[in-house]
Amino acid sequence: MAMEITQFLLAAQSADAKVRTEAETNLRQFQEQNMPVFLLSLSVELSNEEKPVESRRLAGIVLKNSLDAKDAIRKEQLVQQWMAIDVSIKSQIKDFLLKTLASSVSEARHTSAQAIAKVASIEIPRKQWPELIGSLLNYMTQQEKPASLKQATLETLGYVCEEISHQDLVQDEVNAVLTAVVQGMNLADHGPEVRLAATKALYNALEFAQTNFENEMERNYIMKVICDTAMSKEVEIRQAAFECLVAIASAYYEVLEPYMQTLFQLTSNAVKGDEETVALQAIEFWSSICDEEIELQEFESPESGDSGPPHSFFIEKALSSLVPLLLETLLKQEEDQDQDDTIWNISMAGGTCLGLVARTVGDAIVPLVMPFVEANIVKPDWRCREAATYAFGSILEGPTVEKLSPLVQAGLEFLLNAMKDVNNHVKDTTAWTLSRIFELLHCPANDFSVISPENLKRVLGVLLEGIKDAPNVAEKVCGAIYYLVQGYEDAGPSSSLLSPYLTDIISCLIATADRTDGGDSKLRSSAYETLNEVVRCSNIAETASIIAQLLPVIMNKLSLTMEIQIVSSDDREKQGDLQASLCGVLQVIIQKLSSTDETKPIILQAADQIMLLFLKVFGCRSSTVHEEAMLAIGALAYATGSQFEKYMPEFYKYLEMGLQNFEEYQVCGITVGVVGDICRALDDKILPYCDGIMGLLLKDLASSELHRAVKPPIFSCFGDIALAIGEHFEKYVPYALPMMQGAAEICAKIETSDDEMMDYGNQLRRSIFEAYSGILQGFKTVKPEAMVPYAQHLLKFIELVSRDSQRDESVTKAAVAVMGDLADALGSNIKVLLKESAFYDEFLGECLQSDDEQLKETAGWTQGMIRRVLVL
Repeated sequence: MAMEITQFLLAAQSADAKVRTEAETNLRQFQEQNMPVFLLSLSVELSNEEKPVESRRLAGIVLKNSLDAKDAIRKEQLVQQWMAIDVSIKSQIKDFLLKTLASSVSEARHTSAQAIAKVASIEIPRKQWPELIGSLLNYMTQQEKPASLKQATLETLGYVCEEISHQDLVQDEVNAVLTAVVQGMNLADHGPEVRLAATKALYNALEFAQTNFENEMERNYIMKVICDTAMSKEVEIRQAAFECLVAIASAYYEVLEPYMQTLFQLTSNAVKGDEETVALQAIEFWSSICDEEIELQEFESPESGDSGPPHSFFIEKALSSLVPLLLETLLKQEEDQDQDDTIWNISMAGGTCLGLVARTVGDAIVPLVMPFVEANIVKPDWRCREAATYAFGSILEGPTVEKLSPLVQAGLEFLLNAMKDVNNHVKDTTAWTLSRIFELLHCPANDFSVISPENLKRVLGVLLEGIKDAPNVAEKVCGAIYYLVQGYEDAGPSSSLLSPYLTDIISCLIATADRTDGGDSKLRSSAYETLNEVVRCSNIAETASIIAQLLPVIMNKLSLTMEIQIVSSDDREKQGDLQASLCGVLQVIIQKLSSTDETKPIILQAADQIMLLFLKVFGCRSSTVHEEAMLAIGALAYATGSQFEKYMPEFYKYLEMGLQNFEEYQVCGITVGVVGDICRALDDKILPYCDGIMGLLLKDLASSELHRAVKPPIFSCFGDIALAIGEHFEKYVPYALPMMQGAAEICAKIETSDDEMMDYGNQLRRSIFEAYSGILQGFKTVKPEAMVPYAQHLLKFIELVSRDSQRDESVTKAAVAVMGDLADALGSNIKVLLKESAFYDEFLGECLQSDDEQLKETAGWTQGMIRRVLVL
C-alpha cells in the first residue's frame, strides 16, 4: 500500500471527478485500516526528493490535517489517535519531517514546517519531543547550512510558537528561540527570505518574550532590531516588522515610553509615503495604543485606590501631530469603496483610528478636526467633501454632548442637504454620519436630542427620499431610520412625535425590502431589521391599528415565499433568507400586539393562520429547522398561552428535530428556549410531550458532539419543565439531578484565567441554580421530600460560589434565590443542614449591602425564609 500512496495522492488531484473520488476512497481506506503506517507513508512521501512535488505537497497537507481540526471534539479524537501510535513510528515520522526542512522544494519545506508545529502542539505541552527546539536551533547556528534550511527552520519556529503556550517552554528555551529569531532578522548576515521568515517568527514568539521585555537591555535590542527591520527595502519585511510593533503596542504598552518618539517617526513616514500594506499596519499601531488607553481609562476608578498598570497618555502627547496625519489619510479614498463594505484601505483605517482617538481623548480632538471639516466640506472635489463628512462622523463618540451638541445643531441642516450631493460616496458617508448622530446624540427619553419636534418632519422627509437612492446609500439610510426611531422608545410624551409618520416609514421600508436593484440581500435585510425596530419602538396606544394592518401584509409575503421556484441551492438560500427576515418581523409584531390587553385579541384571532405559515416554513426544509420561525413560535406560544396546546401535535416533530440538531447548535439552543416558552404557556398541558422532550434534553447534555453553549439553557429548561408539571417531574429526578450535580462539579474546575471559559462558567452556574429553583418550586406544595437527598450537595455548591469573588451579578442573584427556594420548599427537612452551614450569614449580609435593589430584596426574602425554618 505504501508503494501506491504516490499514485493515490496524484490521482486525488486529478481533473477527472471519477478518478479523484476513487483515489480519495483508497486513501481513506488506507487511513482506516492502519493509521500509523498511513501517517508514516505520508512522511516518507513528503521527505522523498525523488517524488513529484504535487504528491509531496498533498502528503504534507493530509498529514497535517490528520493531527488537527477546527472542531474541538474532532481535534481531541485526532490527538488521542496520535498519542496511541507506537513511539518508534512517531519518532520516524518526526525525523522525516525534520529532514524535509532541508528539501530543495519550497512547498515541501513549508508543508513540513506546518506539520511539525501540529505535532509540537500535541507533544510539547505533554513534555514530549523535548529535543525539538534544540534540533531547530542547531540548524540556525551552523554556518554552512543553506539559507533555504534556515528560512524553513525560522518558519517552523514561528508556527510552533503559534501552536503552543508560553508556559510550555522554559526560559532558557525562550531565550534561545528569541536569539535565533532576532539574529535571523540581521541584514548583514541573511538574505530577504530568511529575514522575512525571522520577522514573522518573532511576531509569533512575542507572547513568550515577557521576561525579556522586562529586561531593559534585551528590550532595547529587540526594539532596535524591529525598528531597523521596519525600514528594510523589501515591502513584505517592512509590513511584517510593523505587524510586530502592533502586537507590542498591545502586549507591552507599559514599557513603550522610551521608544515612542522613534515609533512616531517610523509610523508617520509609513503612513505618508509607504506602500498601502505597510501604511495600514502603521495606522493599526496607533489604533492598538488607543485600545490600550481606552481600556485603562475604563478600569481607572479613583475610589478603588488601585494604581493598576500605568497610563502613559501617548495619544494625548502625540495628538497635535497624530490627528493631522490621520486626517490626510481620509483624502486617499478609492473610487468604488462605497460599493463594497469589505474594502479596507488607508482612508477607512484612518477614519477608524480617528474614531478611537476621539474615544481616547474626548473633547480635545474637536478643535483639531473641525477646521479640516469646515475647510473641506464645501470644496468642489468630492474627495474633500467625503473626507470632511467622514471626519465629522468619526469623532461623534468620545467628546461630551456639551461640546458636540452646538456643532451638530449647526451642521445638521448642511448634512440633510448633502443627501442630495451629486456624488454617491458623499451621500453614502453623509447617511452614515446621520445614523451616528441619531445613535449618539438623540435620546428624548433623557430629555436630550439634536432633533427638535419642529425639524423632525424635515429629517424624515430627507431620509424617506434618500432611501430611494442607490442601494448602498439606501442601506445607510435604513441605519439612520433605525437609530432615529430607537431614540423615541420609552420616551414618554416624545414617543408620540413619531406616530404621525409611522405609516409612511413602514411603506417606504417595505418598498425598499422589495427592491431588486441591490446586488445581494443586504439592503433587504437592513430594511426588515429597521422595520422591526420601528414596530418595537412605536407607541402602541397610538399605533395599534397601523401595526394590526401590517400583520396581514407580512403574512401574505411569507405565504408567497412558499411559491418561489427552487432550482438551485442558491434559490433555496434566497428563500431561506427571505423567510428569516419575514419571520423576524412577525415575531416583533406578535410581541408588540400581545403586550397589551386591548391589542392581544388581534394576535389570538390570527394565531391559527400564523402557526400554519410557520409550519409551512418548516416544511420547506428537509433536515434543519428554521431558527427565526422557531423564535417567532416562542413569541406566539407566549401570546396564546394555553391555547397553544392545539398546535402541539403538528409542531412537536419540528421541536424534536430542533433538539436533535447538533450540527447547527444555535438552532438547538433556540429550540431549548422555545421549550421553556411553551412550558410557561401550557403549564401541565405540556405533560404528554415531556417524556420525549426530557429524553432529548438528557441526550443533548450527555453528548460530546453538541457545542457546550447549549448546555446551560438546557439546565434552565429543566426548571421550566418542573415548574410547569410539578409533582410529575419526580420520575425525571434520578436522571436530571445527577447531571446537575456533575455540571456543578465541572464549574469548580473551570479555568478562570480564560475570559471565555469564565463567562461559560457563570452561565453554567446560573442555569444550574435556575434548574434547582424551578424543581424546588414545582415540588413545594406536593412532593418536597423528593429533593431532600439533593439539598446538601446544593448548599455546598452555593457555598463554593459564594466564595468566588469573580462571580457574575446574575449568578449571585440566582444563588440567593435558590437558597430561599430551598428553605421555602423543604422547610424543617433541612433545619439541621442550615444550622451546620455557617457561610450564608456572611453571603446574605454582603448581598443586603448591594446597590442592586432586586438583589437586596431577594436576599431579604431568603433571609426571612431561612429564619422561618430555624425557628420551626
